[in-house]
Formats: sequence, structure tokens, C-alpha cells
Amino acid sequence: MAAPAAGTRGGVRRRCQRLLYWVPVLFISSILCWSYYAYVTQLCLLSMANIGEKVVCLIAYHLFFMLFVWSYWKTIFTLPMNPSKEFHLSYADKELLEREPRGEAQQEIFRRAAKDLPIYTRTMSGAIRYCDRCQLVKPDRCHHCSVCDKCILKMDHHCPWVNNCVGFSNYKFFLLFLAYSLLYCLFIAATDLQYFIKFWTTGLPDTQAKFHIMFLFFAAAMFSVSLSSLFGYHCWLISKNKSTLEAFRAPIFRHGTDKNGFSLGFSKNLRQVFGDEKKYWLLPVFTSLGDGCSFPTCLVNQDPEQVFTPVGLNSTTKNENHLFPPKMLRDSQSHLLTDTQSWMESSANTENGKVGMSNPGLTVENET
Repeated sequence: MAAPAAGTRGGVRRRCQRLLYWVPVLFISSILCWSYYAYVTQLCLLSMANIGEKVVCLIAYHLFFMLFVWSYWKTIFTLPMNPSKEFHLSYADKELLEREPRGEAQQEIFRRAAKDLPIYTRTMSGAIRYCDRCQLVKPDRCHHCSVCDKCILKMDHHCPWVNNCVGFSNYKFFLLFLAYSLLYCLFIAATDLQYFIKFWTTGLPDTQAKFHIMFLFFAAAMFSVSLSSLFGYHCWLISKNKSTLEAFRAPIFRHGTDKNGFSLGFSKNLRQVFGDEKKYWLLPVFTSLGDGCSFPTCLVNQDPEQVFTPVGLNSTTKNENHLFPPKMLRDSQSHLLTDTQSWMESSANTENGKVGMSNPGLTVENET
């Protein structure tokens, strides 16, 4: 009877944790509801005397409010994308994995599973990135989230304020959420400023609205400061085609660490997140390019502070050669590459001949 009781306690604990994860979301939602009441009712309807000012403020406010809520909702309830089935081990490979001792026999299983996949990043030791918990070969830029207990495509971070992983499927929504929440707070602070000043100069009647106006300005100004820094940081990440995780630990390729490995230039980096159709850029609808499992790379280290000399390549041919065996990119990703970064068939034959027991790029390291 002890085992079922322990299982029941574990299930209750997990349910309580899931409920606690919603506390930050409820906090933001309650602040948003109060700000709506304070601005619309107490400031616009009860405190503004000018009808024109009142109408303009109400229309502009509801526009920012709608975009804020829409993008926040999409960030919260868009499910993170997980690696496709081609990255998972087959049932037969899983059985072999359970029977084989750790060592070369297991590495042969992973080598066979990874040989046709478009993966070029490695672990710090040069091994193939494998998630032992999800039993899959990790696609490039994919990481295992300990909170969600899943591998997330192009994982940026797990955000407690949205109770969700921010990754390939909702990164655009998250960025728009930051942008519209910042505009929302700036608009409130700007239009509330004159009434906030009147509060201190006793220009407002001593009513309930007086205190709502004061706290509304303080809250809007405080959130504006924090949101502006966070939004600016993520704008920088997009310009460099980096995730938060990659900013802290640069991706590792076969030739070594390259913090600019996925950067294709500002315009292409922007299009990779927002898509090709500019009319949808400001709307929280999914327009990101690709499937999240494969990404074009520049494959050239542009940073003069980092110098890498891949084996078999000299500096004169570095900009003209492909360092990895070519794999077919998804159509929506491959058109981002320039002609000098196209996939070379000759490189495929060369790299295929190198696959073997002594190739450090094909060793496997379990990574969560």
C-alpha cells in the first residue's frame, strides 16, 4: 500500500506545482484589469473634462489594450513545438539501447539515427546533442526544458510571466507582447501625467479617482522602465539571430564555438522571425519561416575576437567552403541563404568519406 500512497502524493504535488505556475499570469491579469478600470472609468470618464480628449484617449487606449491582450494570450496559449518524429529513436533502436551497455555499441545506434538529420551543432565535448529523457537527437537550437519536461524547438527561455516556454512557435508573439505592453504603459503614463501633476498641486478633487490616477502613473512608469530594457535586449537578439540561451552560451559547431553561426545579416534575421509578408509583422499571427528543426547558417565566424581554423581548411578558402555535410533545408529556410552559402555536393562526398569510428563529431553525449 506504500507505493500507491507515494504515487498519489507525487500526483498531488505536481498538480499543486502546476497551479502555482499560474500565479504570475494571474498577477499580470489582475494588474491589467485594474488598469483598465482605473484608466477608462476613473481617468477618462470621471476626470477628463474635454470631450475631444476623452474620445481620442479612449480610442487609442482600447487599440493598445486589444493588441496587448491578443499578443499576451497568444504567447501563453500557443503550445511550444517539439522535435518531429524523424529525430526520435525508433522502437527497435530504443530496445537496442536498453540492452546495450554504454559505450561504442550505443554510439553506433545514435550514429545511425543522426546520419541523415540536418544537425550541425555539438556539445562542448564535440558530441552529438542527445536528450536521454526524451530519447531523441536534438535538432539545432533545441533544448530540454526542465519545467515543461520536453525538448523545445529553438528554445529561448521558460518565462514564468506567461507560464510557457518561449521558443520557435511563439517567439514572435512574445516579442509583440513586450512591444505592445511597453506602448500600453508609455501611453498611460503620458496621458496620465498632467492629472498626476494636478494630484500634487491639489488641482484634483479629493475623490476616489485621485488615488487611482496616482497609482496608475506609478505602475505605468515602473513597468515602462523594466519593459524597455527587456524589449531592447530581445531586439538585439533578433538582430544577431540569437536566443537568450545562445547569448549566454554560444552554439558549438564542428569547427568550434561560433556566436554568430546562425546570423545571416539584419534583414534576413528579422525575416526569419517575422516572415516575408510585412503586412503581418505587427499582428500576433504565426509567420516565422521554417519548421524549427533546421536553420540556415552563415558557417563563417565574422567576429575578429574569435579565430577558428578548421582542420583541412585555410583562411583563404574559409569564405568559400562549407564546413558541414550538406543536408536538405526546408524550402522556407533555404531561400535565405546566399549563393556563396549554398549546399555543395562535393562537400557531401568528402564528409561522407570521413564518417567512421574515429570521427569525434559522431560521438554521442547524453544532454538534457
